[in-house]
Amino acid sequence: MPQRRGSPRASSAETVLDHALAVAAFTATEAMEATGLTRSTVLAACEDLVARGWLTELDDARAAGEYRIGRPARRYELDPTAGLVVGVDAGQHRVAAYVADLRGTVLARAETDLGTRGLDVAVRLEAVATTVAAALAEAPADPDRVLVTTVGIPAPVDARGASPDDGGFWVRMNPGFDAVVPGARVVVENDANLAAIAERPSSPEASFAALLAGERFGAGLVVDGVLLRGARGGAGELRALELVVGVGSSDGLGAAARSAVTAAAEAGRIAPDTPLGRAVARGALDAGAVFRAAGAGDPVAAGVVDQLGDLLARVCVLLASLLDIDRVVVAGAIAGHAGAVIDRAAEVLGSGRFDPVPEIVASTLGADVVVTGAVALALDTVRADPLTFELRPAHAATVAVG
Repeated sequence: MPQRRGSPRASSAETVLDHALAVAAFTATEAMEATGLTRSTVLAACEDLVARGWLTELDDARAAGEYRIGRPARRYELDPTAGLVVGVDAGQHRVAAYVADLRGTVLARAETDLGTRGLDVAVRLEAVATTVAAALAEAPADPDRVLVTTVGIPAPVDARGASPDDGGFWVRMNPGFDAVVPGARVVVENDANLAAIAERPSSPEASFAALLAGERFGAGLVVDGVLLRGARGGAGELRALELVVGVGSSDGLGAAARSAVTAAAEAGRIAPDTPLGRAVARGALDAGAVFRAAGAGDPVAAGVVDQLGDLLARVCVLLASLLDIDRVVVAGAIAGHAGAVIDRAAEVLGSGRFDPVPEIVASTLGADVVVTGAVALALDTVRADPLTFELRPAHAATVAVG
């Protein structure tokens, strides 16, 4: 079992709890084999963890039909409802919250659309508070049983949970959430880093980027299995793309698609009676409308897809050249619509002009990639040192929303 940081060796209760977090139901014998502890030590640790609320003692192996000769083995299992975690995606335009148990099973979800109000700090904090409260009420769950809440934001975050002052935007995105969300511990993290956590593969030595590509480009970077952060949490912030020839800004695929189509409409290149023309006229232009029009054969939209594919290829080449990554996962809500753009980018990369060439794939997590990563990081935080958390008894609760 891994040694805990700051302690020369884990206590027997910590060691057994690590085992319980990693497996389903287990016997004392199985825990002995996994941990190297003696039977008496394992049994004492299990009794301690049952008393603290972490474990449940199950029917013995004979009663469960798994044991027939000799003394029946005592069986234990992590109580997944012993505590809760909350994950929040606090974007500029949308807030989403998940409530999950200690196995990561999502118990409830809630969402709030901020529209154009996301830069107002008071509105932002209220939206996060009410969205989390609504998810807890849907569960239903007592806020006092939340061990960790992780909040993902579109800004770099340092080790203290603070964001650099960039003149206003980053600080508005990270105004301080401790007072408005529940949890014995509140963790604030960059949204692209959370996307990378959500997309992490089974290989512990993977090198890849999770590229949020909707309104802006931002990357969660994993090299040799390690999430890169930087001293100020700025690793993966891609504002420098404005200096890259053929890219020109950190605007993501969604923003770039709207900008290109709007320019074409203003130049009179889009007929008003086409689906794309009607979307422009209604003010309903989004990346999905552009990509659907391209799929239907609209020549302007098809040209935009080619333009975006070239842009995406350049961003991927930059990431691969700097970090020697193998894979770029295009993430966020736009991933479900961007298949043609990704295909075009792969075609550009396969032209032989660039080396190294990363694989480009679309995330399957859609708009929930950040909140999924937030839940995963909250669980990682609990599992890193679970006995520092005090559990509260489970009981139904009515959570006020408003």
